[in-house]
Amino acid sequence: MKAFDYVIVGAGAAGCVLANRLSENPDISVALLEAGPKDNHPFIHMPKGLAKIMADPKYIWAYQSNPEEANAQTPEPWVRGRVLGGSSSVNGMMYVRGQPSDFDGIAELSSDDWSWEHIGRAYRELESHELGRAETRGDSGPMKITMPDVRDKLSDAMLETGQNLGWVFKDDVNEPNDIEGMGYAPRTIYKGRRQSSAKAFLDPAADRPNLSIFTEAVVDRVLFTGKRATGLKLALEGREETIEARCEIILAGGALASPGILERSGIGDPHRLAELGVDIVHPNLGVGEHLLEHRGLIIQWKLNRDLSQNKNFSGWRLLKSTLDYYTRKTGPMSAAAYELGAWFKTSPGQNRPDAQFLLAPFSFDFEKNRQDVERFPGMHLVTYPLRPTSRGHVHITSLDPEAPPELVTNYRDTERDRAAMIGAVKMARKFADQPPISEYIECETMPGPDYNTDEKILEAYDKFGTCGYHAVGSCRMGKDEASVVDPKLKVRGVVGLRVMDTSIMPAIPSGNTNGPTMAMAWRAAELILQDAKTTELAK
Repeated sequence: MKAFDYVIVGAGAAGCVLANRLSENPDISVALLEAGPKDNHPFIHMPKGLAKIMADPKYIWAYQSNPEEANAQTPEPWVRGRVLGGSSSVNGMMYVRGQPSDFDGIAELSSDDWSWEHIGRAYRELESHELGRAETRGDSGPMKITMPDVRDKLSDAMLETGQNLGWVFKDDVNEPNDIEGMGYAPRTIYKGRRQSSAKAFLDPAADRPNLSIFTEAVVDRVLFTGKRATGLKLALEGREETIEARCEIILAGGALASPGILERSGIGDPHRLAELGVDIVHPNLGVGEHLLEHRGLIIQWKLNRDLSQNKNFSGWRLLKSTLDYYTRKTGPMSAAAYELGAWFKTSPGQNRPDAQFLLAPFSFDFEKNRQDVERFPGMHLVTYPLRPTSRGHVHITSLDPEAPPELVTNYRDTERDRAAMIGAVKMARKFADQPPISEYIECETMPGPDYNTDEKILEAYDKFGTCGYHAVGSCRMGKDEASVVDPKLKVRGVVGLRVMDTSIMPAIPSGNTNGPTMAMAWRAAELILQDAKTTELAK
């Protein structure tokens, strides 16, 4: 394969933004490598098709966590997108920006380049938001953001219940403030179709002659000349290939894939890599460590009257819902996974919301592994603490890039996390006991009234909990020498190699990570181009 100025590994939320932004300059050649296929499956673009896509091995990386106490000794799937758009092509399409203090906290650990001043501006520039322009909300960017258009009596009752608890109704739940609030959640959906990062950022740039997009390209490792990254070894549609990078390689494979590429390339724990026969290029004990993830728990209730959307997802009504989608791009099949959100404090001592509800007017059938809904009226929410502090790790166990890594979650390791998890469930039950929603509830069905003490609540998280699909931190960015990448995203100890994906975040932003990843990648492109300009001027 020929050489390019920049080679980006991974076409997810970060990689697509980087490819778009770097290739805006026609004098810069960019290659974007994606391990999976093109995003042409119709269920990718149908919002409620996400359950089918997330169960299709052609379009996902099906990671499995190790059995441990925090998952009741049962391996748990951590699914990631393996397709153009990455996880933004298979996720729940909620668009959550995070709180300004999240990014100011990241800036304190790295540099002012990542403060809310810069990230808030990035959001404004990348968005085309249905609610229009505001201080940190854009109306002319490539990523189209819309508000839910399916409203019903049950959802309205949930909103009224939140207000009765003292939560402020927010027209835009992403307004940059730290109040407890609730509202309809913005979505990465436009005209009834998913707005993945590939749709928003790659499609407009795909015809640029200086941008080359390769699918079915599984990267093995980075190739070095001394300490300089010069290319990549990969399998392209099953054929072994190499690709040269004249300026830089940027890893954007995500928190579960990027550390593995670094380890196979000789960057990591020397003892661990020596056992696998990997020659050390640069030792760094932090690669694959500091893994942070949300631990969620689904709580469900059976209703005493049929206000639920369950009936729309089975029988003849499912056929009608599907027909409505294909003919008009409307109805239940055009909705995101969750279209209501609430952000609240699990205890009075918190200075800002520390937990989240995502609420839905339907309920899952757990006997069918949540691939179907219950046959009686129900509703549910998923809750999790926003900023967990318990750290796990992810490491390769083989030199095969397709082999699953060792994935240890270490959920609820800290007292702070355990207290927040318990507090979130207690708030969910307080919510269910509050009118008007209490008037419609017959009983709690998941995890059920038997899980009523602090110990039993934690047991419920272990037995029935789910990852949030928001893992970060495994290639932590920081100003300290122990970090994996420096504040400019450069991998410490080598030249010509950066990382930009959720793995670099030293903390989880408050909520879902798709939006923050795009905003940070938008900012990263600016830093990369600034460095390129400085290098050119120095010649």
